[in-house]
Amino acid sequence: MASQNEIWTEKYRPQKFEDLVGQDDIVKKVQSLTKALNIPHLLFAGPAGTGKSTLALIIVREMFGVHWKENYLELNASDERGIDVVRQKVKDFARTKALGNVPFKVIFLDEADALTKEAQQALRRTMENYTSTCRFVMSCNYSSKIIDPLQSRCAIFRFKLLEEKDVAKRIRFIAEKENLTISEDTVIALYEASEGDCRRVINLLQASASITPSITKELVNTLVSSAKPGDIKIVLEYALSGDFLKAKEKLLEVMLKESIAGTDIIKSIQREVWNLQIDDELKVRLTEKTGEIEFRLVEGSDEFIQLEALLAAFVLAGKGIIK
Repeated sequence: MASQNEIWTEKYRPQKFEDLVGQDDIVKKVQSLTKALNIPHLLFAGPAGTGKSTLALIIVREMFGVHWKENYLELNASDERGIDVVRQKVKDFARTKALGNVPFKVIFLDEADALTKEAQQALRRTMENYTSTCRFVMSCNYSSKIIDPLQSRCAIFRFKLLEEKDVAKRIRFIAEKENLTISEDTVIALYEASEGDCRRVINLLQASASITPSITKELVNTLVSSAKPGDIKIVLEYALSGDFLKAKEKLLEVMLKESIAGTDIIKSIQREVWNLQIDDELKVRLTEKTGEIEFRLVEGSDEFIQLEALLAAFVLAGKGIIK
């Protein structure tokens, strides 16, 4: 049985630039800056699980070596993120001299888009006043939530979702280390479940390995909180044939039996629409309707009522009322 005494996302976090997959262009540029021991303020923006925090750690370890912990301060969304933290904790750390050959320390603000606007405004002057003794590295999912004055002070690197080949490379590396048996179909299932998030892939892999070292596609699907494509296809076919009651019953069965949330059902429906045997124009209209229902769910509407409304739209489409 695979070892389970550590969280794999930390155990298999890349330790060197060459271990980070899927962000080759960014890694090359940052690596050249790091070797010169002179990085600007950095802003890493992009989806979760694509290597932003990992790259920040690699930069610090490469620059400071064994002294990296003394020269590094990390604050994330679980910490207080108000203006007082910027004025006190960040400023106190920034004004002290670094240890070792590098003339500055590094402050890493993880999930910087969670900083209040007031804290971001206070950070402007701190970044300017302590440039000689400190560099800031910020990561965020949405760069639009970072005020323009901060963005203009940083070199911005935009991370992309990982491709299947990049995620597969990491899966096979972990499988080899943990003596796991994984088929090609299982790798594809893990990638599809992750939607390009490597952290989610590794968590799924560890959960599967805790059950059996022979990981199958079926096992992965049981651990993923998403509806099976076959079940969703049946629901939509019932609706398009005009049988609203059967479609509703099947949808309730899928949601209650598999304990799947309405937002996850919506994602499955959106993917399955394009596999239906209907006109492309109708697919576009139904996709638009799916997006409208998803917005209502996010805003707090009752998921059962909204999903029934979506099924009603499919019924009308099947009868030619929606064209």
